[in-house]
Amino acid sequence: MAEQHEHETAETPAEPVKVVGEEPDTTRGTVRPITVVGNPVLHRPCEAVTAFDADLASLIDDMFVSMYAAEGVGLAANQIGVGTRVFVYDCPDDEGVRHVGHIVNPVLEELDASRRLLDESPEGCLSVPGAYADLARPDYAAVTGQDRDGKEIRIEGTGFFARCLQHETDHLNGYLYIDRLSKRDRKDALRQMAESTPRYATVPND
Repeated sequence: MAEQHEHETAETPAEPVKVVGEEPDTTRGTVRPITVVGNPVLHRPCEAVTAFDADLASLIDDMFVSMYAAEGVGLAANQIGVGTRVFVYDCPDDEGVRHVGHIVNPVLEELDASRRLLDESPEGCLSVPGAYADLARPDYAAVTGQDRDGKEIRIEGTGFFARCLQHETDHLNGYLYIDRLSKRDRKDALRQMAESTPRYATVPND
């Protein structure tokens, strides 16, 4: 997921005041290029993780450094070409709390009607570089899954972080945020992408 839209600065805290989670060791990992809309790996559901081993740990390390290199706040494995159900994040919520971590095999919890307060805000994606569009999503989200060692975990968030959790889970299910837009808004997002130059390495679509 891309950072908040540049025009949101009036409502975005300048510096997060608290960190929830453990910051990754960025001396590990290799930066990989980002896949973009049209790449088949982005448009099909990812496979569940069954081996919690060194390869998974290495993938997560690569994902963190790739996310930071692209200046994103969330990254799913298929965004670096790996069809595996895992995503990483380093994302603020609307109160300025910074959330850092990863989750394997995430499942988005269903919300009852009383918690489905929608927030319509600009959303962007590293796999649709340079584009933003308003999209309504619930302002609360929770996902359950596992950590890199296979331990059961649950992550919840509000505001922009809730948007991130939903955005990244969508990726692992084979959907981009532009798939949730109207045809007109999707066309506009793709136009924005075509008119921009990514500030990070991407994988060209053949």
